[in-house]
Amino acid sequence: MAIINTSDANFAKDTGSGLVLADFWAPWCGPCKMIGPILEDIDEEMSDKVQIVKLNVDDNQETAGKYGVMSIPTLILFKDGEIVDQVVGFQPKELLQARIEQHA
Repeated sequence: MAIINTSDANFAKDTGSGLVLADFWAPWCGPCKMIGPILEDIDEEMSDKVQIVKLNVDDNQETAGKYGVMSIPTLILFKDGEIVDQVVGFQPKELLQARIEQHA
């Protein structure tokens, strides 16, 4: 599966079924840029277990506010539309993979 760029309008649909890792980010955010290649690697290696979606918080403030995103990057793991895990800030690939595996 490819990483999906989602929006306020599509977020509920894009996170509503299966295991979905949502990346709340912005183009000006340094740690967001650092975590981007890690998410691409995870998408390639774990696409059978998790869908990754990215939400630009500058363009989609409604959804960011709904989930209380105050710092970015914030990564929220959804399972069938329900939050099962959340981390804030840059995270190493191994930690993210372990968190995904816990819920896969």
